[in-house]
Amino acid sequence: MKILYISQYFPPEMGAPSARVFELSRRWVQQGHSVTVLTGFPHHPTGKIPPRYKQHIFKREVNSGIQVVRTYVFPTANKGFFKRILSYLSFMFSAIVLGSWNTGKPDVIIATSPQFFVAIAGYVLSRLKGTPFIFEVRDLWPESIVQLGQLKQRWVIRLLEAIEVFLYRQAAKIVVVAESSIPILVKKGISPEKIAVIKNGVDLTLFDPAKKEPQLRRNLGLEGKFVVSYIGTMGLSHALDKVLETARLLQSEGNIHFLLIGEGAEKERLLQLREKYQLNNVTFLDQIDKERLPYYYSLSDLILVTLRKLPLFQCVIPSKIFEIMAMGRPILISVDGEARKLVERAQAGRFVEPENPDAMRHAILELWQHPDILQRIGENGRRFVEQNFDRNKLADQYLKICKEVQKSNLRGRGE
Repeated sequence: MKILYISQYFPPEMGAPSARVFELSRRWVQQGHSVTVLTGFPHHPTGKIPPRYKQHIFKREVNSGIQVVRTYVFPTANKGFFKRILSYLSFMFSAIVLGSWNTGKPDVIIATSPQFFVAIAGYVLSRLKGTPFIFEVRDLWPESIVQLGQLKQRWVIRLLEAIEVFLYRQAAKIVVVAESSIPILVKKGISPEKIAVIKNGVDLTLFDPAKKEPQLRRNLGLEGKFVVSYIGTMGLSHALDKVLETARLLQSEGNIHFLLIGEGAEKERLLQLREKYQLNNVTFLDQIDKERLPYYYSLSDLILVTLRKLPLFQCVIPSKIFEIMAMGRPILISVDGEARKLVERAQAGRFVEPENPDAMRHAILELWQHPDILQRIGENGRRFVEQNFDRNKLADQYLKICKEVQKSNLRGRGE
């Protein structure tokens, strides 16, 4: 089978979209299928394209057997709403123009959000190539940017909502990553039979609890500390200012230390807040390579998963949850809705109300005093993802959907 997967993000970029596309594609290639990923030049979240990709508007490469076609993208840091829209549009147009000539004739096209301009490219290419397309909905657009307050013009919102519904209707299949997305799409007039759920999973060989580096704690000056970590994007959605307020409340507890790792639109402001609060119990680190992530998970005693208190985020499952559970680390989840239910079902962590520093402070103190509980819920998490969220098994389920879409298309053409 020939699959064209369109994603603005792909390794060496970090984050859930690039990891999902890479790991699914790698599995399909291992099974003998041909996979081409149409993507941009890496720049997320810093806005800087690595030297080896500069001066290119088009480039081919191979990664783990995956044919990678890179097209022009306007690089911008993960901040500034209108610059990011320009980046999204630049990739959409270059993917259509350059992708139409350089990606062959696939059996199926998958176009993945988080922004649906990628899906527009997928739809146009599907029409040009006479190939059905699957719309993979990781984030609901434009609802997410509206709730975050980044878009307020009513006429623009109505236009984007009309495009959104059009793309849902034109897609041969819609794949979502959370069960709670289904009723939202159904309310927009989409048949539930058209929607499938393939949740994010995890590479259980990469995220292995045996991966430890004892000297890492020493190097970071964290020996003897109870380390509470946040690892991931530092964006508008993540309410990390409330984490710093929690650190401020816990500053008198000398053994509790916060470790924040990553990049994003809010990082500069967070660094300023640390200085303002004079927090000596908070360490910031830059983004690290994915291969190094397991070692930073391992040194953490408790790992935070946070989002703002918005209705939208009750329908998302941050992919880092699966990585944390795979590493056998306990989770303090400050996200309500489906993500909370998943962690509680796994008995892999504790929930605290989003954007509530006092509740987070209380939960951290309680867990700090009960290492036996931390060990037990960490072990529960590893066992749970082994049984339910192995990325390879999810890739196999996804491939069945691709084959069904292909067969339906062939039947429709009388072949």
